[in-house]
Amino acid sequence: MSQIVRPARAAMVLIPLVALGACTVVPPNGPSVVALPGQGKSLAQFQQDDQYCRNYAQYRTGNGGAQTAAASANATNTAVAGTLIGAAAGAALGSLSGNVGAGAAIGAGAGLLGGASVAGGNAQATADNLQGQYDTSYAQCMVSYGDTIQQPPPVYYAPGPSYYAPPAYYYRPYYYRPY
Repeated sequence: MSQIVRPARAAMVLIPLVALGACTVVPPNGPSVVALPGQGKSLAQFQQDDQYCRNYAQYRTGNGGAQTAAASANATNTAVAGTLIGAAAGAALGSLSGNVGAGAAIGAGAGLLGGASVAGGNAQATADNLQGQYDTSYAQCMVSYGDTIQQPPPVYYAPGPSYYAPPAYYYRPYYYRPY
């Protein structure tokens, strides 16, 4: 019996930690755009431009460390708030059935999952925003030094296929139509 309880306890400890770990924001550590050397540039010149522009983009991103720390703290607070709201709602619903403790525990688990998913989405949006600022600064710098940025291929949208139903008499092949 105790061998079954130990993995359950470990899961009870690890699941909230994994849920909160999804709420972290990492500052950009490099561009996500492809830069190519300009015409007539050597590899050494291109690498020098690349290093300078990476530093420039890091500077232009501003205090990315403070933004990521604030976003991570906000995400953690959102997950904790979801847990507390879920526990309160679970306790209220559990009191109707006479089992407040189980209702609070189930509500807290559901609130943690809901709060962590919302917080993870917000953290991802913050990380995407920081990466976009970094990429824009890097691309502007590289182009100003005569290098080129590879553009993504254009996206073409085609209308979806249209389906028309065949005339009704195709559904009744043995139907006799008097003339």
